[in-house]
Amino acid sequence: MIGRFFRRSDTRRRTVEALHLRINAASRQPALYTALGVPDSVEGRFEGLCLHVILTLRRLKRLPAPASDVAQDLVNSVFQQLDASLRELGVGDFGVPKRMKKLGSAFYGRASGYEAALDAGDRAALAAALARNVLGREEPDAAAGLAAYVVASDAALADSDLDALLSLGPTFPDPAQYGDGA
Repeated sequence: MIGRFFRRSDTRRRTVEALHLRINAASRQPALYTALGVPDSVEGRFEGLCLHVILTLRRLKRLPAPASDVAQDLVNSVFQQLDASLRELGVGDFGVPKRMKKLGSAFYGRASGYEAALDAGDRAALAAALARNVLGREEPDAAAGLAAYVVASDAALADSDLDALLSLGPTFPDPAQYGDGA
């Protein structure tokens, strides 16, 4: 079944764009901002998007081919969106590459930190990274609920195969249930 998604480049592009849109929707769930404290700002929305993309990429890395192609296409799609968003915000042609380099560095740094904490099962390290990066705070306790949400999201994604990710999108739990610092 998966082969049908990659026969034509238009179909492949549309499939990855649909996946990207589903991840975008997950990153804009109001409870992320109201219950888990993600700042409702340009930076906060970037952090929310990065978090959900990183979790999805983490799952894609563990799936057989052509999942690695989907992962690369997803990263390309996300960064094309970020480029377009910067331009819409009025960043000039000379400033966009510099900002994109910073955003790319931030994204990959976060991916590395979150994955290391998830791989080690170290919720305290995950909460510390999330507090620093997403909430802009140094108190890991402030991100306990967000860390619980990330761990639950990672577990939910672990059950998804490539067909499910591409047809239904990634499954993320309701962030509202983690707002009490679970």
